[in-house]
Amino acid sequence: MIENRKSDSFFEKLKSNAIWSMAVLFIAVMAVYWGGVATDRYASESIIVLESPQISTPNLDFQSLLSGGGSAGRSDMLLLRDYMLSVDMVKKLETEFSIRDHFSSKKIDWFSRLRDDRKSLEELHRYFLKRVSVDFDEYSQLLRIRVQAFDAKTAFDISSFLIKEGEKHMNEMGQRLASEQVIFLEAQVKGLKERFNDSLASLIDFQNKSGLVSADGEIQSVGTLIAGMQERLATLTAELEAARSFQSSRSPEVVRLESEIRALKNEINEQRTNLAKQSGGALNVLASEYQLLEMSVQFARESYSSGLAALQTTRIEAARQLKQVSIIQNPSLPQFATDPERLHKLIVICLVTFLLTLILQMLVMIVRDHKD
Repeated sequence: MIENRKSDSFFEKLKSNAIWSMAVLFIAVMAVYWGGVATDRYASESIIVLESPQISTPNLDFQSLLSGGGSAGRSDMLLLRDYMLSVDMVKKLETEFSIRDHFSSKKIDWFSRLRDDRKSLEELHRYFLKRVSVDFDEYSQLLRIRVQAFDAKTAFDISSFLIKEGEKHMNEMGQRLASEQVIFLEAQVKGLKERFNDSLASLIDFQNKSGLVSADGEIQSVGTLIAGMQERLATLTAELEAARSFQSSRSPEVVRLESEIRALKNEINEQRTNLAKQSGGALNVLASEYQLLEMSVQFARESYSSGLAALQTTRIEAARQLKQVSIIQNPSLPQFATDPERLHKLIVICLVTFLLTLILQMLVMIVRDHKD
């Protein structure tokens, strides 16, 4: 009897105190919802890291060793995370798995599902962000992916799709610019090769027409020849002077020496004329033309060589743009529902409701005291 009176007095107090009555009613409703109405959610979790291939350049140096490969940078990881949570990813998931139908199924409780009046792409994306989280771990440079769905297979499929499409997108984005650079450099190298071939053909044609392999070599040869003839001329002049000292001017020896000296002088003058005559065909003119052609060939060769080196370097950099997702933890196939955490949520709701009700009750009491 005493217990019944106490319980009766408790309910009477609740009836007389509307604030506590509403609090108890709210807790009861939440207990019913979280205890039996809320639909189970399955979570698939995975951990990945984005890496670039380790490719060395032909000319190894310290800088290339530092930047040859390894884990992708922080910016790449953040780009991958943002793409996984983007509207474009939602569109692909809708095309692949019809996630709109899954999240708006009538089997899901009204508060948890995507409601019929919120089926626009924007609302679907907002709902998607509530069920999918991709967190970037600054310390370990990892992405932690958690996907919630209302059955285990869908959660697993969405998680696997996020990883596959994320890797594909990063490769396409990195390769697009690299491919354009390679195409541009290939066209430039082709033009440089044609220029080099034209310059080389002009040099060979000049050599064939002039009969000279090297104008500089020919000038050097002529100069050596002139120097030899001048030395011979000096010797013959000395012999002539010596012969005149004891022979007559009509003696055979003197005549022979005079004849040889005249022939040498004529040959020396002719060779000097060939070196610098104003009419075409002078060796100095040919040498100038040859040097210009040779410089053109050298410049074209160096340009072509630099273009090839740049093309090779760009191709290596294009290969470095490839991204590979290394899976630290494969997407899990949930064996049981992990969400919602019913007991945890109910305890939190009770505590928060109790504190708020207590504060509100105190405020009401203070107001009443001031009125009295």
